[in-house]
Amino acid sequence: MSRTNRRKFLIASSSLGLSASLSTGLVFNASAQSGGSQEAEQFMAGVLDDANTIMALGTLQERLNGIQALVDEFGDLRRTGRFTLGQYARQISDEQAKEFYPLFTRYATAIYQQILSEFSGNQLSVTGSIQRNERDFIVNSRIINAKPGSGISGTIIQWRLLRGSKGFKIVDAGADNIWLAIEQRSQFTSIIANNGGGTRGIDVLINQLKARLDG
Repeated sequence: MSRTNRRKFLIASSSLGLSASLSTGLVFNASAQSGGSQEAEQFMAGVLDDANTIMALGTLQERLNGIQALVDEFGDLRRTGRFTLGQYARQISDEQAKEFYPLFTRYATAIYQQILSEFSGNQLSVTGSIQRNERDFIVNSRIINAKPGSGISGTIIQWRLLRGSKGFKIVDAGADNIWLAIEQRSQFTSIIANNGGGTRGIDVLINQLKARLDG
């Protein structure tokens, strides 16, 4: 995978303009575990089949709408949003939660739209998986029809799945073990900490999300 494409996953979460510096060392260690899961791979293969159909649609708006529908159906963005708050997830008030989680859903969906739109006209295919425990899985995928030497040739995209009572849900995506939610957590907790911490800092984060999404 090219350095440019690794950086896409680092810069995507800051592309909406949040004022936090990027960290280049945020890595989720999936390779430390062994074994795979055919069940998780089959789930993700179905999601990617839908994604491949969407990425072949004729207009950008059709692709964006399709990606949003995929995220709504197969993602668990509330769980991801809570993760991105780090230690401050226990401090968020009920009123703040009512604002933050819908805003985070819009924010994260926009990131997925941006990333997947980069692969318009290409196809993603599952290549294997790692089962970290009975409910935590990493599924690997790659672009199978990229032109040799192109910027996306050899790109490996990873998906983190959690299995609950209603089946699998996608909670994160990454490349070369660099994960969006971990990067978002670094940015969000930095914003909160740099603005007084606790509910005061959470208010600043919420206002920044509002400004970028509604501006």
